Amino acid sequence: MKLIGVIALLGALALPMTIEAKTETLVLGGGCFWCTEASYQLLPGVKSVVSGYAGGTTSNPTYEEVCSETTGHAEVIRIKFDPEVISLEKVLAYFWDIHNPTTLNRQGADHGTSYRSIILYADEAQKVAAEKSLAEAQKTFRDPIVTQIVPLTKFWPAEDYHQDYFKKNPNAGYCQFVIAPKIKKLEQKLGK
Repeated sequence: MKLIGVIALLGALALPMTIEAKTETLVLGGGCFWCTEASYQLLPGVKSVVSGYAGGTTSNPTYEEVCSETTGHAEVIRIKFDPEVISLEKVLAYFWDIHNPTTLNRQGADHGTSYRSIILYADEAQKVAAEKSLAEAQKTFRDPIVTQIVPLTKFWPAEDYHQDYFKKNPNAGYCQFVIAPKIKKLEQKLGK
C-alpha cells in the first residue's frame, strides 16, 4: 500500500506545471472607447481589453452620466498585455497611431471632455514611459500633442453592452463608417 502512495506522489510531481504569463495593465483613452478597444484587440500580446471610464470624480458612473460631461471621466480602455510579447513602449507607441492626440477633447465627430486623449499611469515606471513616448511621438506631429498624462485613481468598467461593441455590432452605422475603416487600415499596417 505504501509503495502505491509513493508512486502516485512521484507521478503527481512529474506532471508538467503550467505557469501563467505575467501581464501588465495600462489604462488609456483616445476618443470613443469602441474604437480604441477594437484597435488594441488587434495587437499581438494583448490579452484583454475592457471599455470603461476613468479620470473623473463620480463613483461608478454610467454611460449617460459620462456623456453629460458632468463627471469628469473620459471613455477609456484597460489593456492587459504580456510584456514578453509586447513591451509597454510598443503599447504606448501604438496609441499615437490609432487616434489624433493633437485635437483637444475631440476625435472625429465625437467631442467633449469624455473623448479626450489621456494616459492614466499606475506607477512611476508607467509615468516615465508615457512621458518619453509622448516626447517621441511629438516629433511626428506638426501640432502640439494635448494628451493628458495623469495618475490612475480608479477604473470603472463600462456597461456590458459596450464591451466588444465592434465585434458584436459590425453592421451598426458607427461601426461601419467610423470603426471598420480604421480597423482595416490598422490590419494592413500590422500585416493581418
